[in-house]
Formats: sequence, C-alpha cells, structure tokens
Amino acid sequence: MALSFIKRVFTFGEQPAEEKTNEVAQAAEHAALEKSVVEGDLPVSPVDPVSDVEIETAGGPSADAVAEETPAILPGAEETSELGVVPLSLLEAEAAAETVSSPNAETPPSVLPDISPSRGEITDAAVSPSSDIGAADAASSVGQGASSQPISPPVGEMPGRAEGGISPSAPAVSEPVLPKGFSTAKPEPAPAPVAPQPKLSWFQRLKAGLARTSSQLTGQITALFTKRKLDDETLEELEDLLIQADLGVETAMRISGALSSERYGKDVTGADVSRIMAGEIAKVLTPVAKPLALDLNHKPHVILVVGVNGTGKTTTIGKLAAKLSGSGLKVMLAAGDTFRAAAIEQLKIWADRTGSQFIGTKLGADAAGLAYDAYEQARANKSDVLIIDTAGRLQNRAELMAELEKIVRVLGKLDPDAPHTVLQTLDATTGQNALNQVEIFRNVAGVSGLIMTKLDGTARGGILVAIAAKHKLPVYFIGVGEGVDDLEPFAAEDFAQAIAGIAD
Repeated sequence: MALSFIKRVFTFGEQPAEEKTNEVAQAAEHAALEKSVVEGDLPVSPVDPVSDVEIETAGGPSADAVAEETPAILPGAEETSELGVVPLSLLEAEAAAETVSSPNAETPPSVLPDISPSRGEITDAAVSPSSDIGAADAASSVGQGASSQPISPPVGEMPGRAEGGISPSAPAVSEPVLPKGFSTAKPEPAPAPVAPQPKLSWFQRLKAGLARTSSQLTGQITALFTKRKLDDETLEELEDLLIQADLGVETAMRISGALSSERYGKDVTGADVSRIMAGEIAKVLTPVAKPLALDLNHKPHVILVVGVNGTGKTTTIGKLAAKLSGSGLKVMLAAGDTFRAAAIEQLKIWADRTGSQFIGTKLGADAAGLAYDAYEQARANKSDVLIIDTAGRLQNRAELMAELEKIVRVLGKLDPDAPHTVLQTLDATTGQNALNQVEIFRNVAGVSGLIMTKLDGTARGGILVAIAAKHKLPVYFIGVGEGVDDLEPFAAEDFAQAIAGIAD
C-alpha cells in the first residue's frame, strides 16, 4: 500500500532500463544484508538516512516524537536524491515488517503505517525481534528515542509520584543537623490547670497588708523578752521599738505603762506583750472607727476628696460610687483633677462602670469653676451624692493649697454647709510624713475624715495609730487592694490584732 502510494506520488513515466538494473542490484544487496542483520549487531552510521523533509512527506512520525540521537542504519545504505525520494526497497521492507507484526490489521489505502510510539508507551516493533531490515531500523530508532527522551506522565499526575501515593524513590525527610552549641527546642508541656485560690477573709487580707509592721515588731519584741524579766531598761527598749514601728510616742507610752502595771518584775513573753499591745491600740482606734454619715436632707450631699499625689484618690472615689450606687442612691462624679488627663479618663470609666453621672471639663481648666457647674447640675438632676475629685498636691506648696481653698469657698457660696464631707486619702506606706499632711490639709480644706489606702505587704500601718492618737479624726475606710471589695469600713479591733500579729 505504501509502495503504491510512493509510486503514484514520486514516479513519473516508464523507468529507464538503467534504473531497473540498479534496483535489481540493490535488491540483491539488501538480501545479502538480511543475513548479516540476524547474525550480528548493526553498525551505527553518523548520517541520518531519513531527513525531516522525507518523514513529513512520507507521513512518518511527527517532529516532536523524533529521537534527537542519530539512529543506526545499515552499512551501504543508499543516499537520497535531492528530491528526498525514499528507495522503494526500504518501503517494501517496512511494509513487510508491518504485515508480519500485525497480520490481521487493516490499513487504510494510501496511508502509511504510523511507526512512532505513543506517549509513555513502547511499540511492539521496539520489543519484538524482526528479521526484516526495515523493522530492525525502525526498532533501533524507536529504542534510541525512548532512552533519550523521558516519558511524560499522564495528564493529572505529577512527575515522580506513583498512582495512589508517593513514589518509592522520593527522599525521606530528615531533621537538619545543627552545629555545635545549638539544640533543637523541645515542645513545652501543657501547663497544669491552676486550682482556684480560696478567697481570703477580710481579716486575713488586713493581716497580710500589715505583715511588714507586725512581723518586724513581734520579732523584735520576742527577741527582747526572751528569758528576761520586765524592768525599767526593758521598758525603755520596748518604747523605742514601738516608736520605730510608727505607732507614735503617745501610744508607745500607753503600751509600756500598761505592761509595767501588769507584769513589772515578772517574766514576760512575746505573747504577753502582743496581747497587751493589741488591747492598747484598740483603745486608741475605737473612738475614731466611725461610719461615714450622709445628710441626705442636703441634695446633693457634697463629698470633697483631697490628698497628696499618688494616694489613690480617683480609685477610692470609684469604689465609694460603686457602694453608694449599689444601694440605690443617685451619684454624680466630678473630675476636678484638671491637671492630669488620665485622671479624667479614669473617673469617666468608673462612672460608666458604676452607673453614675459624670461631669468633666477640658485639661487645665479652673477646678473651682468645674465644682460650681457640678453642684448646679447635680442639684438640677436631684442627685443624692456629689463626689468631687481634686488634683494631688503637696502640702508644702502654698499656691496649690490656695487653689484647694478656692474650691471650698466656691462650694460654700452655693451651700453654706458645702462641702458636707472632706475626705483625705492617706498612703499607708508614707510613714511619719502623713502626720504633717493631715495637719495642713485639715487647716486648709477642713478635713473631716480619713481613708487609708494601699495597705499591702510593704505598708507601715502603725502611722494610723499615731494619727488617731494625735488628731482624733474619724477613720472611715481602709483599702487593701484595687478591687471594689478591697475597700472596707475601718474596724479598730481587727486592725489592732493584725498589727500586733495575733491570729484570728
């Protein structure tokens, strides 16, 4: 079929006699070479017997499937003419090989058989032996092409990956080897759940807040009275210890006098001294442990909060507002600390949290003017309590104390009894300087009561005893933390036992 097609395309007229003689000679030569193909390997020729033009003309393999390497050819193969005509003998051999390999196949007329392998497969001509010269030539070409070009994977599959899993030839993933001096971080174990801490009672929190004063005082007292009788020298040493604990001279003398009248000339233990000390401190503090009285006949009842810098005025106001609004009273908060922007924002947050009304002004405004506006607005809104915050100021700054005095005067013009309550916050860590603070603020602003804050483990709570003994001012609340529940009414007995180190 292929031979008839080539003859019809490339043969013109009658063949000359000379050409017929050459064909006979060539057929004889090919017959001789058939035997040599079976007996030994074919030599490889550096010249491609079939050019690209001939392949396209003869309907052979496409250009992308042609092997790049030079295929092997038979020795003495005929050179093609300038027109690229394939020798008839070669075409006859190819047709014979096709007939042998697939005897039942039907090839359409005038169409040459396709000898190129399909993508990813090897044809039968490349794997089955053939005694035909054309079949051997085609097998050699296909075999070389298969070895030089990689077989592309089917569509939808990735190279190097077998169907249904990872290719066995894929390299195993291994951890990098770190240089000397380094180590691979190990994952930290999950933290164990922390058991909730039991809530401490008020006395336990108070005792923890006064731990510094009580532990230091009781330790020194125990060392002083170990295997020693009470005499004048021992009493003097005890007074020195009590004064160093900020209890004040008056309280120290009261304690030493009570101890002398009861145990003078006898053996005394540290427990005896602690018991007597707690009793005498309670006697000093009991008269000043009073509740904060509100005169609700004056609406609003004005509470002015004063103190030096950092004593916790704004936080204390928020806690008081939480307690008052929680009991059903209508409360208004006024941000009178116009020198500190954070104080205005903090008080606004407390007002929102406690459901109280809030009034403020711009930074640097006149605090006395704000107090005036706050009173008028609280009276118009029929608020029960108006709490006014003030800027922290040192008691030795005359100009700052004059501003505080101005606020008191402005409120007095609106209501002769206003402010009805002036609270001073005291930092429990201050020490002896608190005595001077109370004296000056009392003279300028008319302080009517005290609130002691920051009673934590570093507090020197003994100063409250000295202030109560000297100024006799009521102590309304004490604070041991930042929470609302950490501000509690002052209890003289609890405070005395906590500072003396006596367990509940």
